[in-house]
Amino acid sequence: MESNVIETVSFGTAVASDFTVWGLFVKSDIVTKLVMIGLFLASFWCWTVIIDKWLRLRRLGQRAEEFEDSFWSGGSLDDLYDRVGARPPDPMSAIFAAAMGEWRRSAARGLIDTERLRDTLHERIDRVMEVTLGREMERVERYLVFLASAGATAPFVGLFGTVWGIMNSFQAIATAKNTNIAVVAPGLSEALFTTAMGLIVAVPAVAAYNKFAADTRRYAARLESFAAEFSAILSRQLEEKT
Repeated sequence: MESNVIETVSFGTAVASDFTVWGLFVKSDIVTKLVMIGLFLASFWCWTVIIDKWLRLRRLGQRAEEFEDSFWSGGSLDDLYDRVGARPPDPMSAIFAAAMGEWRRSAARGLIDTERLRDTLHERIDRVMEVTLGREMERVERYLVFLASAGATAPFVGLFGTVWGIMNSFQAIATAKNTNIAVVAPGLSEALFTTAMGLIVAVPAVAAYNKFAADTRRYAARLESFAAEFSAILSRQLEEKT
């Protein structure tokens, strides 16, 4: 009797010692392994995107403030354009450079000498700034769709692993013809672990997507406001030439 108790305790200890992350992964079947690997890779990529977006939006905000300080300092726009150069470092500078480039090309060809051509130039500048803004925002918003997709699908992928683990537990019961916890514990543990992994991927992805989506909307509004103000400045300069 005593030996049976010792064996039971030893067996229970062995089973408990297998309920580690690595132990659950090693003892799971190929389907559960694929689910775990997929969720792990999704989590790694989500955190890569999160860190990159956080740093990038923070850097863009700082550069926008620096550019606005230079823009509203009262200096020459031509001098500012020469400093920005052909490769502006941020979207706001890119919008400014695109508009100033169109202005300079039109002025060099004498397209601001008549009222009709000036109206056409104003429309072209607005169109150039709009296209540049859209292109730059596409770069800023890159990979946000991945965060949204991961947040929406990861729980269901984890749920698939849960269903598969429960199926394995029922198969183990049918094979062993025993409902002892030691029989169903491995499958249930895999099921719960894949559920947890799905939530580990989804929760940060959804939270980060909501934050970055709001940040990018505010940044896009900031760019649109700058483009409208710059367009008004150029329009006044065109009117002065009449």
